[in-house]
Amino acid sequence: MLSLLRRSLLAGLVSASVAVPLSGSEVPAPAPVPPPEGLTEARYAAVRRDILAAGRMAAGHGQTGRAGALLAMADPARRFLSFDGRDGGRSAEVFGDLATAGRVAVLVPGADTGFERYRRLRADALALRHELGERVAVVAWLGYKTPRTFEAAVLTTARADGAVPGLQALVRELGPARVSLLCHSYGAVVCGRAAPGLGGVAGIVLYGGAGTGTTGPLRTSAPVWAARGSGDWIAAVPHVRFRLPFGDLGLGQDPVSPGSGARVFAAGDGGHSDYLRPGSLSLRNIAAIVSGATPVSAPVPTPERAAVSAPEGVPAAGSPPSARRTSAPEGAARRA
Repeated sequence: MLSLLRRSLLAGLVSASVAVPLSGSEVPAPAPVPPPEGLTEARYAAVRRDILAAGRMAAGHGQTGRAGALLAMADPARRFLSFDGRDGGRSAEVFGDLATAGRVAVLVPGADTGFERYRRLRADALALRHELGERVAVVAWLGYKTPRTFEAAVLTTARADGAVPGLQALVRELGPARVSLLCHSYGAVVCGRAAPGLGGVAGIVLYGGAGTGTTGPLRTSAPVWAARGSGDWIAAVPHVRFRLPFGDLGLGQDPVSPGSGARVFAAGDGGHSDYLRPGSLSLRNIAAIVSGATPVSAPVPTPERAAVSAPEGVPAAGSPPSARRTSAPEGAARRA
Protein backbone atom coordinates (compact mmCIF):
# COMPACT_ATOMS: atom_id res chain seq x y z
CA MET A 1 0.00 0.00 0.00
CA LEU A 2 2.78 2.43 0.92
CA SER A 3 4.51 1.68 -2.39
CA LEU A 4 1.28 2.47 -4.24
CA LEU A 5 0.89 5.75 -2.38
CA ARG A 6 4.47 6.70 -3.15
CA ARG A 7 4.00 5.99 -6.85
CA SER A 8 0.79 8.03 -6.88
CA LEU A 9 2.43 10.96 -5.16
CA LEU A 10 5.47 10.86 -7.43
CA ALA A 11 3.21 10.69 -10.48
CA GLY A 12 1.39 13.76 -9.20
CA LEU A 13 4.67 15.59 -8.80
CA VAL A 14 5.77 14.78 -12.35
CA SER A 15 2.38 15.69 -13.79
CA ALA A 16 2.32 18.99 -11.95
CA SER A 17 5.83 19.85 -13.06
CA VAL A 18 4.98 19.16 -16.71
CA ALA A 19 1.40 20.44 -16.87
CA VAL A 20 1.82 23.75 -15.07
CA PRO A 21 3.77 26.27 -17.15
CA LEU A 22 6.16 28.65 -15.56
CA SER A 23 4.43 31.86 -14.54
CA GLY A 24 5.27 35.14 -16.17
CA SER A 25 7.63 37.61 -14.66
CA GLU A 26 6.52 38.99 -11.33
CA VAL A 27 4.86 42.41 -11.42
CA PRO A 28 7.22 44.88 -9.75
CA ALA A 29 6.05 46.21 -6.39
CA PRO A 30 7.62 48.76 -4.07
CA ALA A 31 9.33 47.63 -0.91
CA PRO A 32 7.06 48.41 2.05
CA VAL A 33 8.04 51.08 4.55
CA PRO A 34 8.34 49.51 8.02
CA PRO A 35 5.19 50.64 9.88
CA PRO A 36 5.12 51.88 13.48
CA GLU A 37 5.05 49.16 16.10
CA GLY A 38 1.92 48.40 18.10
CA LEU A 39 -1.69 47.70 17.27
CA THR A 40 -2.49 51.34 16.51
CA GLU A 41 -4.35 53.43 13.94
CA ALA A 42 -1.02 54.96 12.92
CA ARG A 43 0.20 51.53 11.94
CA TYR A 44 -2.92 50.76 9.93
CA ALA A 45 -2.60 54.10 8.10
CA ALA A 46 1.06 53.45 7.24
CA VAL A 47 0.26 50.02 5.84
CA ARG A 48 -2.59 51.50 3.80
CA ARG A 49 -0.11 53.84 2.09
CA ASP A 50 2.00 50.82 1.10
CA ILE A 51 -1.06 49.10 -0.38
CA LEU A 52 -1.94 52.19 -2.43
CA ALA A 53 1.64 52.46 -3.72
CA ALA A 54 1.57 48.82 -4.83
CA GLY A 55 -1.80 49.36 -6.49
CA ARG A 56 -0.50 52.30 -8.50
CA MET A 57 2.49 50.29 -9.67
CA ALA A 58 0.28 47.35 -10.68
CA ALA A 59 -1.99 49.68 -12.66
CA GLY A 60 1.03 51.18 -14.36
CA HIS A 61 2.03 47.72 -15.58
CA GLY A 62 -1.44 46.96 -16.92
CA GLN A 63 -2.31 44.52 -14.13
CA THR A 64 -5.88 45.75 -13.80
CA GLY A 65 -7.15 42.77 -11.76
CA ARG A 66 -4.39 43.07 -9.21
CA ALA A 67 -4.72 46.86 -9.10
CA GLY A 68 -8.45 46.59 -8.45
CA ALA A 69 -7.92 44.09 -5.65
CA LEU A 70 -5.35 46.35 -4.01
CA LEU A 71 -7.61 49.39 -4.32
CA ALA A 72 -10.33 47.49 -2.47
CA MET A 73 -7.82 46.50 0.23
CA ALA A 74 -6.88 50.17 0.70
CA ASP A 75 -10.42 51.14 1.72
CA PRO A 76 -10.05 53.38 4.82
CA ALA A 77 -12.59 51.23 6.67
CA ARG A 78 -10.23 48.24 6.51
CA ARG A 79 -7.22 47.54 8.74
CA PHE A 80 -4.00 45.74 7.86
CA LEU A 81 -1.21 44.93 10.27
CA SER A 82 1.23 44.28 7.44
CA PHE A 83 1.51 44.29 3.66
CA ASP A 84 4.17 43.47 1.07
CA GLY A 85 3.28 43.44 -2.61
CA ARG A 86 6.42 41.62 -3.72
CA ASP A 87 6.82 37.94 -4.60
CA GLY A 88 3.12 37.23 -4.96
CA GLY A 89 2.10 39.41 -2.02
CA ARG A 90 1.75 39.16 1.75
CA SER A 91 -0.78 40.73 4.10
CA ALA A 92 -2.47 40.45 7.49
CA GLU A 93 -5.96 41.97 7.72
CA VAL A 94 -7.69 42.61 11.04
CA PHE A 95 -11.40 42.15 11.70
CA GLY A 96 -12.36 43.60 15.07
CA ASP A 97 -10.31 45.42 17.69
CA LEU A 98 -7.06 43.66 18.51
CA ALA A 99 -6.35 46.06 21.37
CA THR A 100 -9.42 45.03 23.35
CA ALA A 101 -10.17 41.48 22.12
CA GLY A 102 -9.83 38.78 24.75
CA ARG A 103 -9.27 36.14 22.07
CA VAL A 104 -7.82 36.27 18.56
CA ALA A 105 -8.36 33.78 15.73
CA VAL A 106 -5.69 33.73 13.02
CA LEU A 107 -6.71 32.22 9.69
CA VAL A 108 -3.85 30.45 7.87
CA PRO A 109 -4.98 29.74 4.29
CA GLY A 110 -3.97 27.02 1.89
CA ALA A 111 -3.14 26.74 -1.80
CA ASP A 112 -4.30 29.16 -4.48
CA THR A 113 -4.73 32.09 -2.09
CA GLY A 114 -3.40 35.44 -3.31
CA PHE A 115 -4.47 39.03 -3.78
CA GLU A 116 -6.47 38.21 -6.92
CA ARG A 117 -8.45 35.57 -5.00
CA TYR A 118 -8.34 37.31 -1.65
CA ARG A 119 -12.13 37.72 -1.47
CA ARG A 120 -12.48 34.05 -0.50
CA LEU A 121 -10.19 34.43 2.53
CA ARG A 122 -11.89 37.69 3.49
CA ALA A 123 -15.34 36.11 3.27
CA ASP A 124 -14.21 33.31 5.60
CA ALA A 125 -12.83 35.84 8.09
CA LEU A 126 -16.05 37.86 8.07
CA ALA A 127 -18.20 34.75 8.56
CA LEU A 128 -16.06 33.63 11.49
CA ARG A 129 -16.08 37.08 13.11
CA HIS A 130 -19.88 37.21 12.82
CA GLU A 131 -20.15 33.80 14.46
CA LEU A 132 -17.73 34.71 17.26
CA GLY A 133 -19.12 38.12 18.17
CA GLU A 134 -17.53 41.39 19.22
CA ARG A 135 -15.14 40.16 21.93
CA VAL A 136 -13.03 38.11 19.50
CA ALA A 137 -10.85 39.56 16.73
CA VAL A 138 -9.93 37.70 13.55
CA VAL A 139 -6.74 38.07 11.52
CA ALA A 140 -6.69 36.86 7.91
CA TRP A 141 -2.99 36.04 7.53
CA LEU A 142 -1.75 35.75 3.97
CA GLY A 143 1.82 35.64 5.19
CA TYR A 144 3.47 33.37 2.63
CA LYS A 145 3.51 32.53 -1.06
CA THR A 146 0.90 29.82 -1.25
CA PRO A 147 1.42 27.02 -3.80
CA ARG A 148 -0.99 26.32 -6.60
CA THR A 149 -3.08 23.18 -6.32
CA PHE A 150 -1.56 21.59 -9.41
CA GLU A 151 2.09 22.60 -9.13
CA ALA A 152 5.01 20.67 -7.72
CA ALA A 153 5.42 22.95 -4.68
CA VAL A 154 2.12 21.73 -3.22
CA LEU A 155 3.64 18.27 -2.71
CA THR A 156 6.46 19.44 -0.44
CA THR A 157 6.77 21.40 2.80
CA ALA A 158 9.09 24.02 1.28
CA ARG A 159 6.49 26.82 1.10
CA ALA A 160 5.31 25.94 4.61
CA ASP A 161 8.86 26.12 5.95
CA GLY A 162 9.22 29.56 4.40
CA ALA A 163 6.04 30.68 6.16
CA VAL A 164 7.09 29.58 9.64
CA PRO A 165 9.13 32.64 10.79
CA GLY A 166 6.39 35.10 9.83
CA LEU A 167 3.63 33.14 11.53
CA GLN A 168 5.64 32.70 14.71
CA ALA A 169 6.45 36.42 14.76
CA LEU A 170 2.77 37.34 14.40
CA VAL A 171 1.78 35.04 17.26
CA ARG A 172 4.44 36.56 19.51
CA GLU A 173 3.19 40.06 18.74
CA LEU A 174 -0.45 39.21 19.39
CA GLY A 175 0.28 37.36 22.62
CA PRO A 176 0.24 33.56 22.28
CA ALA A 177 -2.11 32.88 25.19
CA ARG A 178 -5.10 34.43 23.43
CA VAL A 179 -4.36 33.19 19.89
CA SER A 180 -6.03 30.25 18.16
CA LEU A 181 -4.59 29.23 14.80
CA LEU A 182 -7.14 28.07 12.24
CA CYS A 183 -5.29 26.26 9.48
CA HIS A 184 -6.97 25.21 6.23
CA SER A 185 -5.70 22.76 3.59
CA TYR A 186 -1.98 23.43 2.94
CA GLY A 187 -2.21 25.90 5.83
CA ALA A 188 -2.35 22.86 8.13
CA VAL A 189 1.15 22.00 6.92
CA VAL A 190 2.27 25.55 7.77
CA CYS A 191 0.88 25.26 11.30
CA GLY A 192 2.35 21.81 11.78
CA ARG A 193 5.81 23.01 10.82
CA ALA A 194 5.46 26.15 12.97
CA ALA A 195 4.01 24.40 16.03
CA PRO A 196 7.25 23.81 18.01
CA GLY A 197 8.01 27.54 18.09
CA LEU A 198 4.53 28.96 18.68
CA GLY A 199 4.71 29.15 22.45
CA GLY A 200 1.60 28.67 24.54
CA VAL A 201 -1.07 29.34 21.96
CA ALA A 202 -4.67 28.74 23.00
CA GLY A 203 -5.19 26.12 20.31
CA ILE A 204 -4.40 24.86 16.81
CA VAL A 205 -7.25 23.83 14.51
CA LEU A 206 -6.52 21.89 11.32
CA TYR A 207 -9.48 21.60 8.94
CA GLY A 208 -9.46 20.14 5.47
CA GLY A 209 -5.77 19.58 6.14
CA ALA A 210 -3.47 18.27 3.42
CA GLY A 211 -1.07 17.04 6.11
CA THR A 212 0.71 18.17 9.24
CA GLY A 213 4.21 18.35 7.80
CA THR A 214 5.32 15.75 10.37
CA THR A 215 5.47 11.98 10.65
CA GLY A 216 4.10 11.96 14.20
CA PRO A 217 2.12 14.14 16.61
CA LEU A 218 2.61 17.90 16.47
CA ARG A 219 5.35 19.02 18.83
CA THR A 220 3.31 21.41 20.91
CA SER A 221 1.69 21.61 24.32
CA ALA A 222 -1.30 23.46 22.83
CA PRO A 223 -4.62 21.66 22.27
CA VAL A 224 -4.80 20.42 18.67
CA TRP A 225 -8.11 19.87 16.89
CA ALA A 226 -8.78 18.49 13.42
CA ALA A 227 -11.73 17.95 11.10
CA ARG A 228 -12.57 16.89 7.57
CA GLY A 229 -15.95 17.20 5.89
CA SER A 230 -17.38 14.06 4.32
CA GLY A 231 -17.51 15.83 0.96
CA ASP A 232 -13.91 17.04 1.01
CA TRP A 233 -11.73 15.68 -1.81
CA ILE A 234 -8.59 16.17 0.31
CA ALA A 235 -9.27 12.70 1.78
CA ALA A 236 -8.00 11.29 -1.53
CA VAL A 237 -4.52 12.77 -1.08
CA PRO A 238 -1.88 10.24 0.08
CA HIS A 239 -0.63 11.22 3.53
CA VAL A 240 3.01 10.17 3.37
CA ARG A 241 6.41 11.78 3.73
CA PHE A 242 9.66 10.28 2.52
CA ARG A 243 13.10 11.31 1.33
CA LEU A 244 14.25 11.36 -2.29
CA PRO A 245 17.62 12.37 -3.75
CA PHE A 246 16.24 15.80 -4.67
CA GLY A 247 14.56 16.42 -1.28
CA ASP A 248 11.65 15.41 0.91
CA LEU A 249 8.35 14.63 -0.76
CA GLY A 250 4.88 14.48 0.79
CA LEU A 251 3.01 16.45 3.44
CA GLY A 252 3.13 13.96 6.29
CA GLN A 253 0.51 12.81 8.75
CA ASP A 254 -3.22 12.94 8.05
CA PRO A 255 -4.52 15.50 10.59
CA VAL A 256 -7.56 13.37 11.45
CA SER A 257 -5.55 10.17 11.98
CA PRO A 258 -4.62 8.92 15.46
CA GLY A 259 -0.95 9.57 14.76
CA SER A 260 -1.46 13.34 14.58
CA GLY A 261 -2.48 13.52 18.23
CA ALA A 262 -5.41 15.80 17.35
CA ARG A 263 -8.89 15.68 18.82
CA VAL A 264 -11.33 15.26 15.95
CA PHE A 265 -14.54 17.28 15.72
CA ALA A 266 -17.50 17.07 13.36
CA ALA A 267 -17.39 19.06 10.12
CA GLY A 268 -20.60 18.01 8.43
CA ASP A 269 -20.91 17.08 4.77
CA GLY A 270 -19.33 20.16 3.20
CA GLY A 271 -16.60 20.26 0.60
CA HIS A 272 -13.05 21.55 0.73
CA SER A 273 -13.96 25.25 0.72
CA ASP A 274 -17.04 25.02 2.96
CA TYR A 275 -15.60 24.87 6.49
CA LEU A 276 -16.40 28.51 7.33
CA ARG A 277 -19.62 28.68 5.34
CA PRO A 278 -22.26 30.62 7.30
CA GLY A 279 -24.67 28.30 9.09
CA SER A 280 -22.46 25.23 8.74
CA LEU A 281 -21.73 22.76 11.52
CA SER A 282 -18.00 23.17 10.92
CA LEU A 283 -18.18 26.95 11.41
CA ARG A 284 -20.10 26.52 14.65
CA ASN A 285 -17.60 24.00 15.93
CA ILE A 286 -14.56 26.07 14.96
CA ALA A 287 -16.07 29.13 16.64
CA ALA A 288 -16.76 27.05 19.74
CA ILE A 289 -13.11 25.98 19.94
CA VAL A 290 -11.89 29.57 19.59
CA SER A 291 -14.32 30.63 22.33
CA GLY A 292 -13.08 27.93 24.69
CA ALA A 293 -16.17 25.73 24.41
CA THR A 294 -16.35 22.05 23.46
CA PRO A 295 -17.29 21.28 19.84
CA VAL A 296 -19.49 18.43 18.65
CA SER A 297 -17.22 15.41 18.33
CA ALA A 298 -17.01 13.38 15.14
CA PRO A 299 -18.44 9.86 14.90
CA VAL A 300 -16.22 7.04 13.73
CA PRO A 301 -16.65 7.04 9.91
CA THR A 302 -17.96 4.09 7.99
CA PRO A 303 -16.59 3.32 4.51
CA GLU A 304 -19.86 4.48 2.94
CA ARG A 305 -19.77 7.85 4.69
CA ALA A 306 -16.03 8.39 4.31
CA ALA A 307 -15.91 7.97 0.54
CA VAL A 308 -15.72 11.29 -1.33
CA SER A 309 -15.56 12.39 -4.93
CA ALA A 310 -12.06 13.53 -5.86
CA PRO A 311 -11.16 16.02 -8.59
CA GLU A 312 -10.39 14.56 -11.98
CA GLY A 313 -6.97 12.95 -11.95
CA VAL A 314 -6.93 12.26 -8.19
CA PRO A 315 -7.33 8.60 -7.14
CA ALA A 316 -10.55 7.77 -5.32
CA ALA A 317 -10.26 7.59 -1.56
CA GLY A 318 -11.35 4.86 0.73
CA SER A 319 -12.20 5.29 4.34
CA PRO A 320 -9.94 7.81 6.12
CA PRO A 321 -8.19 6.46 9.20
CA SER A 322 -10.14 6.72 12.41
CA ALA A 323 -8.88 9.09 15.08
CA ARG A 324 -9.27 9.61 18.77
CA ARG A 325 -12.94 10.49 19.11
CA THR A 326 -15.35 10.75 21.94
CA SER A 327 -18.92 9.59 21.78
CA ALA A 328 -21.00 11.86 19.58
CA PRO A 329 -24.36 13.25 20.71
CA GLU A 330 -27.43 11.62 19.25
CA GLY A 331 -27.88 12.81 15.66
CA ALA A 332 -24.26 13.86 15.17
CA ALA A 333 -23.63 10.98 12.78
CA ARG A 334 -26.38 12.21 10.50
CA ARG A 335 -24.96 15.73 10.51
CA ALA A 336 -21.41 14.59 9.87
